[in-house]
Amino acid sequence: MTGGSNVQDTSSSQVRTGRNASYGAERLESLTGREREVLLLLGTGLGNRELARELKIAERTVKAHIANIVRKIGQQTRTQAAIVAALAHDTLCSDPACTRHLPRVPGPWRAPSPM
Repeated sequence: MTGGSNVQDTSSSQVRTGRNASYGAERLESLTGREREVLLLLGTGLGNRELARELKIAERTVKAHIANIVRKIGQQTRTQAAIVAALAHDTLCSDPACTRHLPRVPGPWRAPSPM
């Protein structure tokens, strides 16, 4: 008898939530430019107050953007949206000088490339 797992090879977020985080990455095109900007910063781990300062908008506006983002990308929580943002950083960020871009590595954990 082996000590193997009965769980198929899936990401831990999918195992915990029943939803693959890359599912949200496929829906990024439904976001406005400002929502994409908020999502990109959300993926860095900033709180609402810091996001508001960075974007020079009211904290209440940040909350509204995050609620719209979560709904549009089909997630349930802000944390899930932040995970999508981290996985899809290369898709969201168009700054070639950005130091957060990951090297292109094929694998199932990567967000799909834009077509």
